[in-house]
Amino acid sequence: MPENRTSHARGCLLGLAIGDALGGPSEGLLPGAIAHRWGRVTGFLDENQTGSDDTEYALFNARLLLKHGAQISAGAIARGWQEEIISASNTYKGAGFSEMLAIRNLQEGLHPPQSGRHLHAWSDGLAMRVAPFGIVAAGRPELAARLAEMDGSVTHAGEGIFAGQAVAAAIARAMEGASVDRIVDAALGVIPPDSWTSTGIQEAVTLGKKSSDVWDALDPLYQKIVCSSYFWSDVAPEAIALAFGILAASRGNFREAVLGGVNVGRDTDTIAAIAGAIAGAREGIGGLPVEWTRRVLVSRGVCLSAVRGMNMEETADQLVALADRWSA
Repeated sequence: MPENRTSHARGCLLGLAIGDALGGPSEGLLPGAIAHRWGRVTGFLDENQTGSDDTEYALFNARLLLKHGAQISAGAIARGWQEEIISASNTYKGAGFSEMLAIRNLQEGLHPPQSGRHLHAWSDGLAMRVAPFGIVAAGRPELAARLAEMDGSVTHAGEGIFAGQAVAAAIARAMEGASVDRIVDAALGVIPPDSWTSTGIQEAVTLGKKSSDVWDALDPLYQKIVCSSYFWSDVAPEAIALAFGILAASRGNFREAVLGGVNVGRDTDTIAAIAGAIAGAREGIGGLPVEWTRRVLVSRGVCLSAVRGMNMEETADQLVALADRWSA
């Protein structure tokens, strides 16, 4: 484990927020539409870009972890949703279908795992928010996966949970500064080998490794991985596979991984956020452009008022301190 875990934790959370913010304008667009409008997105497009639900639901998980520590449970997470999300005036602002349907189930009195069993349980809404679990479980992918499954049972099921587990485990390994191969192995090691998520990751990583760079990888990844027959772009096995394929093509470089996610099309903010969280955890805060980190340092709470004003670096530091207490 690197001595400066704080740097890796800060890189993880800020990397997620940067990817989320950079990918916002291109979210839901096809690659051709992105290229037609901007050519190639290589940075922020305007002054108002900020993190959205990807960042803020991750920060909400950080709040829950810091509140409950090792006593966190699916029940505690569900109560957190009931007390701080469902009761808020902005309940549905910025939420995906998985979150909206889970909120409805919680309102109707269902508890996890029943609350996560609905028609959109395979979305990438869990995978986008598991970064805090990877940070507190640094070096322990299995623990990260258990925490992700616990959280996922509130809002997801099946492939939606597998995708979240894969990302959480990858971040736990990336926190050690591990190679991309070891990060991928950690992700695959905590999910069923015959799952759609596992198959997609393996196919995408193979393509990424064959590519000369990220830009060479984007079209082959899109053609191989994307479920073009499905209207919505937040299918978890698709988004997670694209993120891992881009990570492999970037050879773990933060800037290249994030920009690949921004330009690949479909659910670009989540793809870039996941790639950014993993690459940021691997490289540490020193691998992130300072001009990008300044833009996302403090949450604006545009989707969840509960996390408005949270400082990404301070939150990362608190999660590292929690990890120390947890393992003591």
